[in-house]
Amino acid sequence: MTMLDDRQTAAPWPTAYPQGYAVVDVETTGLARDDRIISAAVYRLDALGNVEDHWYTLVNPERDPGPVWIHGLTSDVLEGAPLFPEVAGELSARLADRVLVAHNAAFDWSMIAREYARASVVAPVEQRLCTIALAKELRLPLPNHKLASLAAHFGVVQQHAHHALDDARVLAEAFRPSLHAAARDGVRLPLLECRPLTEWSDSPVTPRVGYRPARQPNSWRPSRKRPACPYPNPGRYEKERPLKQGMRVAFSGDTSVDRELLEDRAVEAGLHVATSVSRLTSLLVTNDPDSATSKTQKAKAFGTPVVDESAFTHLLRDVAPADGTALPRQATPPPSEATPSSE
Repeated sequence: MTMLDDRQTAAPWPTAYPQGYAVVDVETTGLARDDRIISAAVYRLDALGNVEDHWYTLVNPERDPGPVWIHGLTSDVLEGAPLFPEVAGELSARLADRVLVAHNAAFDWSMIAREYARASVVAPVEQRLCTIALAKELRLPLPNHKLASLAAHFGVVQQHAHHALDDARVLAEAFRPSLHAAARDGVRLPLLECRPLTEWSDSPVTPRVGYRPARQPNSWRPSRKRPACPYPNPGRYEKERPLKQGMRVAFSGDTSVDRELLEDRAVEAGLHVATSVSRLTSLLVTNDPDSATSKTQKAKAFGTPVVDESAFTHLLRDVAPADGTALPRQATPPPSEATPSSE
């Protein structure tokens, strides 16, 4: 498939589209919440998706570099690299006033947000766009949602996979025709709000000898085991009615608020956070109900009610007490509702 030319976009450019983008890729020591960024790259694009410039840096994670066989960055290579607080200013200058674009943006944003939080700096990012979500909106005939498949669809040649600079280049070249296709067909851009992690605090990281993939959802804030929900399951959520304590709630896909914080708010309100969808699930929360994840497919099969993140955070404001219990003290509003001016 050939890349879409500007002249093929017959319709006027949508005025509601962003005025600039920052295509980002980060390589990390792993996939867990306590892992660190070891390299980052940013391609700045204008409103039409044309490349303005690019930037790349290594980052010293002050720990084992993780899967060297994937990213190729050894401890010796990273030893003299700057620490994240030393590159945060330059990164901020390249992200400011732009939509962050990434392939599986939830991951890249979460890693960036945590690094900023550790450095006690606020990331200048208000919105992000996931190119996987955009490919779904465009209904691209991809065999899977890997970056290599998206690149191949648009004829983009990848030279060095899992190198942040080359991955960002490939994504920038694939994003431009995607953006033009969306403008041509009047497709909405799947933009999500980015909230800085202001509630997280630093905690010591356990030294690792060699690379051990984390299998537990540990974060670098003090970990805690959630207690079992004390309320019985009252059944499924009914539209136009409030949530009730004890309801089983599952989450699927990308969310504007960090997933763990969103789950914390649900638990604080007296809900049961489920890791899967079954016939007993009261509600599925997802911003992409048409995705092919196992949770959304099971929700359709079981007839489980589905709401998006925005509706769910509004429902969290007024959770009804479980039968036979007193009305609980109102829980702290979730991060997405903490600033009324942002609504």
